[in-house]
Amino acid sequence: MPTTWYINLRRTTMFVMVLRQEARESLLTEKEASFLCRGGLGRLATASPDGQPHIVPVVYEFDGRFLYFSGRNLASSLKWRHMLSSRKVAFVVDDVVSVSPWRARGVEVRGVAELLHERGRPYVRITPVTKASWGL
Repeated sequence: MPTTWYINLRRTTMFVMVLRQEARESLLTEKEASFLCRGGLGRLATASPDGQPHIVPVVYEFDGRFLYFSGRNLASSLKWRHMLSSRKVAFVVDDVVSVSPWRARGVEVRGVAELLHERGRPYVRITPVTKASWGL
């Protein structure tokens, strides 16, 4: 993954300022961007060339503008093969804040995946195109 990506993900005052600026420039609200910046586990949805859906959990990071993920044997995975035929993806990050009363929150991003390599290691960068959120 890009070296600058690691630098930008530090939880510093400067990063928060950059995040707020990038959130204003992107389609995500500041609350949505802040929620995604926590990183962690999200779910990636792809589809086969004949339209068969496939969804898998992935560990991701968000730099205020793009979602990134990598993983063991990524280039030989089904999700990678699906993204070779169609760059359209959906990505959901959500959690349950409370069960009584029920309170869930989350962000769904639909976007375009770029299949990239750095130092011989594959990773994916998702550019958000549309989004939906709830409970934020």
